[in-house]
Amino acid sequence: MRWIWIDKFLEFESGRRAQAVKNVTLAEDHLHDHFPGYPTMPNSLIVEGLAQTGGILVGEHAGFKEKVVLAKIPKAVFHFAALPGDTLIYTTTVETINPEGAMVSATSHVGDRLQAEMEIFFAHLADEPRAQGFFKPENFVFTMKLLGVFDVGRGAERRFEEPPAVARMRDIPPGLARS
Repeated sequence: MRWIWIDKFLEFESGRRAQAVKNVTLAEDHLHDHFPGYPTMPNSLIVEGLAQTGGILVGEHAGFKEKVVLAKIPKAVFHFAALPGDTLIYTTTVETINPEGAMVSATSHVGDRLQAEMEIFFAHLADEPRAQGFFKPENFVFTMKLLGVFDVGRGAERRFEEPPAVARMRDIPPGLARS
């Protein structure tokens, strides 16, 4: 089963910066076991949400032609627990990107409060024959098609462009639109 730990993107500047939202709600099963009577969002899932935000940013930079994997977290600091009802704002910034991988700085905020900060290193996997069996394309969650799910526009100046599907729908005369 694949899990996506972000709800939507607020900003997306290709190859530079992305900002995403994760709403922490009691509708999520993992909160009922972590911890019984005092539910908190596990820090490991906050790491995953920040890694997904940064990983999509890194993967999109090359059109998802390279396999991008989380390779190392040199720094992770959590300042307070995320609780049901909190809205986490994940911000990731590409510090460096090269053929071997990318270093991303990441933060999580609840309102104006810094909830977590970390550095994440992503590796680009080479298309080596020995890696082909283990790193199959179906094992990678994120593709260009997924960006459409999030309605991510890749415009300059951190603005969202209207997704192409929405732009095409605007061109349909009102009498021909499907209900």
